[in-house]
Amino acid sequence: MKTKIILFIVAFIIWLGLTWSVELLSLIVGVGVAILVAFLISDMFVSEVPLFKKPVRYLWFLYYLPVFLWECLKANFDVAYRVGHPALPINPGIVKVKTQLKTELGLTFLANSITLTPGTLSVDVDKEKGYLYIHWINVKDKEVEEATRIVVERFERILRRIFE
Repeated sequence: MKTKIILFIVAFIIWLGLTWSVELLSLIVGVGVAILVAFLISDMFVSEVPLFKKPVRYLWFLYYLPVFLWECLKANFDVAYRVGHPALPINPGIVKVKTQLKTELGLTFLANSITLTPGTLSVDVDKEKGYLYIHWINVKDKEVEEATRIVVERFERILRRIFE
């Protein structure tokens, strides 16, 4: 119920920001929409965020941001080179990588980090077996261990300290 209340408040504030109106009819519709949103999608949110349990995890998150931004920058230049090259040197494919992350939030962060990095896209997550399937613009190795080292390890090493 706490999640629904928080989601209702956030949805209503967003409604007010989008409509920029305090007329009675607009407020009534906004409350209705916020209630509908809160009840329809509140189950999609993670109920417990591990960051709140140990404050040192915030420091690891602050460390993760520049690492992530650096990897994105490198990948941007790599993709720009490949797209601009006359021979279009790509070797696209889907690789299976192993992850040690177990929490839903950790897996989501890892999959999103991979997707937000140009040249890679998280296609599927097998939570039970601990695999992610990644579409990669330039597959360097299809072996699970080597692909994991190249694509996942740089993010997972830090994300484990944040979410596990």
